[in-house]
Amino acid sequence: MSADPIDGREVQSTVVNDFLAAWQTATAPPDLSKFVPQTAEIRRAALVDLISVDLRNRWLRAGSRKRLAAYCDEFPELSPETLPASLIYEEFVVRRHSGERVDARDYLVEYPAQADRLRELLNTDDDPSTVAAADIDEPTGYLDEPTAFADEPTGYLDEPTAFGDEPTAFSDEATGYADDADYDRDGTRATATPHGTGAFRETSLATPDKPKDIDDIAVGDSIDDFDLLTTLGAGAFARVFLARQRSMQRLVAVKISADHGSEPQTLAQLDHDYIVRVFDQRLIDEQSLKLLYMQFLPGGTLLSVLKWVRETPQAKRSGRLLLDAVDAAMEEKGEIRPTDSSVRAEIARLSWPETVAWLGRRLAEALAYADGRGVLHRDVKPANVLLTSEGVPKLADFNISFSRNVGGASPVAYFGGSLSYMSPEQLEACHPSRDTTAAELDTRSDIYSLGIVLWELLTGRKPFDDQGAIGGDATTLDAMIDRRTNGLAANAYDFLPPDCPAALRRVLTTCLAPDREDRWASGNELAKQLDLCMDQRARDLVDPPPHSWRLRLRRVSFLIAAMAMGIPNLLASLYNIHHNQTLIISKLDADAQHQFTVITQVINLTFFPLGALLITYLCRYLLIVPHGLRVGKTFDAATLARARRDSTRAGDYLCIVAFGLWVIAGIAFPITLQAVSGNIPADAYVHFIASLAVCGAIAVAYPFFLMNFFVIRCLYPIFLTYGGTSAEDAKLLRSLDRRSNLYLAVAASIPLLGVAGVTFLDPADIPKVIFAVRVLCVGGIFAFVLAYWLFRQIEEDLRALERVVSGGAGVTVTE
Repeated sequence: MSADPIDGREVQSTVVNDFLAAWQTATAPPDLSKFVPQTAEIRRAALVDLISVDLRNRWLRAGSRKRLAAYCDEFPELSPETLPASLIYEEFVVRRHSGERVDARDYLVEYPAQADRLRELLNTDDDPSTVAAADIDEPTGYLDEPTAFADEPTGYLDEPTAFGDEPTAFSDEATGYADDADYDRDGTRATATPHGTGAFRETSLATPDKPKDIDDIAVGDSIDDFDLLTTLGAGAFARVFLARQRSMQRLVAVKISADHGSEPQTLAQLDHDYIVRVFDQRLIDEQSLKLLYMQFLPGGTLLSVLKWVRETPQAKRSGRLLLDAVDAAMEEKGEIRPTDSSVRAEIARLSWPETVAWLGRRLAEALAYADGRGVLHRDVKPANVLLTSEGVPKLADFNISFSRNVGGASPVAYFGGSLSYMSPEQLEACHPSRDTTAAELDTRSDIYSLGIVLWELLTGRKPFDDQGAIGGDATTLDAMIDRRTNGLAANAYDFLPPDCPAALRRVLTTCLAPDREDRWASGNELAKQLDLCMDQRARDLVDPPPHSWRLRLRRVSFLIAAMAMGIPNLLASLYNIHHNQTLIISKLDADAQHQFTVITQVINLTFFPLGALLITYLCRYLLIVPHGLRVGKTFDAATLARARRDSTRAGDYLCIVAFGLWVIAGIAFPITLQAVSGNIPADAYVHFIASLAVCGAIAVAYPFFLMNFFVIRCLYPIFLTYGGTSAEDAKLLRSLDRRSNLYLAVAASIPLLGVAGVTFLDPADIPKVIFAVRVLCVGGIFAFVLAYWLFRQIEEDLRALERVVSGGAGVTVTE
């Protein structure tokens, strides 16, 4: 009779724990053969587990390194042909993390019997070079474990794959090293000392238990409430299947792994359109298995999209590329692409930079939502972004995330991630000699990682060349930190596509700022900026072409404002002088005319400079802040908000001051005339009032449109590149739009006022002013046409800017 399987597992667990205890206390590697049970039924399985523990401790602690071939020589029941692929992969990982340079292709030659499985785990179809700086880190979204491209489109895994030169830290299931707060099964401490016992501080040497029967689970099996239909991905410590949940009669993705990690607790808090929905988890105690079942997304991952990007010439990339990648992933799973999809139709019309912005905006929203609930992702990368059948991205794999709201969680627990997508501060938190800790990270670290993902999607390559980082783990980190601290290299921009908007370049550059204080403060701010990148009118306003006239005019703001106010008022003054001189002043005696001229000059030289000073004061933020930003000064959020507010009121300020000056003139001139002549007929006052009404209308309408056209098109967009906008900004823009209609009515009334003024004249005086009135009427008509054109331009600009500040820019997509 065979041994009871439960008893066998208990014996196996006991000998492994005894071996772990021996490693804790031994000064030299303990003799593994003394711990191998003699019972035939469990001997081989226990031996595999014991070798796994021995490998990790020998390579990463004791320095007494031993290869699997030596174990095969020592134990006759083992042979290279029968070794589990997961154990071979584990040796590969520990060799890499001990600092050795390992070529994945050597393992395919050394273990041909396991080559197919190893090819999936090691992802050798891409870049076989595996220097210490080029570690495996491209997980598929549901499982962070290496898979070939056939598995990438459905990544639900938590273990890394290698898509080229991707270094990886010791994430939980990625390399079999998680960060527990105390000793785990292999007896090594994750955070007992400041720098731990491994190469990476706070990320090393605690291992999740590998379930004993995980390799035996296969398509066609039924486990708990699930019928396993097809494999979506597989790794050394977890497998993911497309399954039918019998109780709910629905298709789900089921991740089967060790009972380890807080991913379900974290994801249970998150219910968002752009985050993969985790339904629940089941625990199978007798096998120490955890079943995590979640939303099934058939469209693959951004990792598979990256393959399409790299194989497609720049000139042929567009939104269709994203849909083609999604369709290919769906075809592999036997899925049928949706028809009559408005989302897919919108994506198909986008350029490739707009497609990248479209994807990024949704992922930024996901990060903002998670951050608002106290969750940091800490491993944003292409393989962790899944796609729906319509190409909508959803962020997956919160297995190494940190949530302030999960009991017992700490920023250090399960800390890790993929090195090539890490921010400088996250790399420093992994470094054994740096002071930065995991607890200091915030959402700006995730924003940095998202920036790398979007840059890689846009160009087909990462913004930082990490190929040169070779040697030990600390050397790898030092090199990567230095590159990121120095910022983007000048030649990195050479790989941007020719049709990349300046706005997208600026947004991604800000995401990748070395100092996190210079990055977008939140996912919401980044989402607004990416919205801007999809709105052609808005992005051209905020980020005009390098040689645009708008950029040049920003340097002469004071001169533009002076001209906007001065030219219309000068024309109004000429009309007023001619009208009054003809109808009133010419009828006075010579002495009175002289005195009136002197007093008029005194009034003009007094009040008009005062008006200019008053306008300068009211518009001071529009002069100081843009100039300061141009020379590198920084301003707080309140100052930038004040500058934006004053931008929407600058035209009103000019009109109020100018109209006030004309009102003063309308009062002062008759009083002066009465003082010097002593007797002014009643019709003279009528003439003054009529001419001043026309001049006041000119002073109000035309400066308003000229000034606002300049400010809204040239100055206001400057402030939007620094984020921090709110609903109040949208309210101010809408208010300016409404006021523009009133000023347009005033502009339309100017010719009518000129004609109306003639009706108050004595018939004998009409021939004297008829030419001036004709000029006023004809000029007013042309001026109204100009004002109407400016009005339309301002209206379109305001609506575009409103979309930016309210986060509603971009293509309209119903998801």
